[in-house]
Amino acid sequence: MTPFEAFLQCKAVSTDTRNIVPGSVFFALKGIRFNGNDFALQSLAEGASYAVVDEPVGEDSRLLQVEDVLTALQECAKQYRRHLDIPIIGLTGSNGKTTNKELFHAVLSTQFKVHATKGNFNNHVGVPLTLLGIPEGTELAVVEMGANHQGEIALLASICEPDLGYITNYGKAHIEGFGGIEGVIKGKSELYDFIQSHKNASVLLNTDDPIQIKKSQGCPTITFGQHSGQYQWLSKSEGEFAGLCFEHENRVHQIKSQLSGSFNETNIAAAVALGLYFGISATNIVEAINSYVPSMNRVEWRQTAHNKVLLDAYNANPTSMSLSVESFVNWHPEGILILGDMFELGAAAEQEHEAIVQQVRESSMFDRCIFVGAFFEQTSWEGAHFRTTAELASYWNEKGAPKDAHILLKGSRGIALEQLLPFL
Repeated sequence: MTPFEAFLQCKAVSTDTRNIVPGSVFFALKGIRFNGNDFALQSLAEGASYAVVDEPVGEDSRLLQVEDVLTALQECAKQYRRHLDIPIIGLTGSNGKTTNKELFHAVLSTQFKVHATKGNFNNHVGVPLTLLGIPEGTELAVVEMGANHQGEIALLASICEPDLGYITNYGKAHIEGFGGIEGVIKGKSELYDFIQSHKNASVLLNTDDPIQIKKSQGCPTITFGQHSGQYQWLSKSEGEFAGLCFEHENRVHQIKSQLSGSFNETNIAAAVALGLYFGISATNIVEAINSYVPSMNRVEWRQTAHNKVLLDAYNANPTSMSLSVESFVNWHPEGILILGDMFELGAAAEQEHEAIVQQVRESSMFDRCIFVGAFFEQTSWEGAHFRTTAELASYWNEKGAPKDAHILLKGSRGIALEQLLPFL
């Protein structure tokens, strides 16, 4: 029996013996500090129907020996994707992947049974698990693809075989792994390379981005933009929240979202274009986007006991950090900035952190900004700074935290700025 045949019988996958799904196929994946083969027999004892291994672990008819477990998982996912035979939307980009995924899901779910990537399951393991988690009867799937080095999007696209691809943007994210911004562009554009080589696949293309226009040449496109494209839109952001209007069937429709920052207008426009392309009514599109509330520590307003906090502590790179600071300072000039280190920048780390410091200086927020992390410690910043989130928390525990303020928490996942919420 092959892993795919076992999966079709079980329709469930497990990779961790601490939460075995009864009747599932256990894939004995390896990591830096663990070897799943060591737990294969345990997985069977705890309820798995089969265990896929690539090392001798004992005698049991439920053990499925393969050359490499990870490759077997990826191949199983690809076979299941073809078995489902449904449209799959694959998206990647430097910023806004999860926001777009959530907006796409919200809009498409008004008419279709949609399955979308959960959490951050967007890498070489997460994408296969996302595909294998698609229930029978699903009509559309939205698969987020993340990458921090070249070749990864090519691999993920080959696994999920998207019918429609979307790149949110090219930004200064994972510069260390990609080898600079040109490497980012090349790596993300591997999605376009896949689309070009598959006759029935198309690209959702933002015509306001000249680099994407160039990189998508040769791909069938569904276009949107402010000045050109099949689906055009106009900026209508009010206050700090992103909004836009678009015309459909001789009627103007306006969106007033709960997404902070006008930079989210493009994310909204992409969801509008996608919805219209799939035949969803403009009324349902507007309602779905207006009702969407950000979560998962991503541009999420939190009302705490004493403050109103804009929590954006899931990820950070120079592009997203700069946009967040610009938007927040614009709408809350008397607010407080708490900014954490940005990771995976390699040799560009010093320059990019210094650029954020300079941006803060120019915004006249010197007395209302706290930097957190070792990278910001090495800049020319002379204001408030703490090496770790724990040090800032300890300081606030002794001296007291800010009150009655609008506060932005923005930093990379590893800084864990959300740990400051109990003090605010």
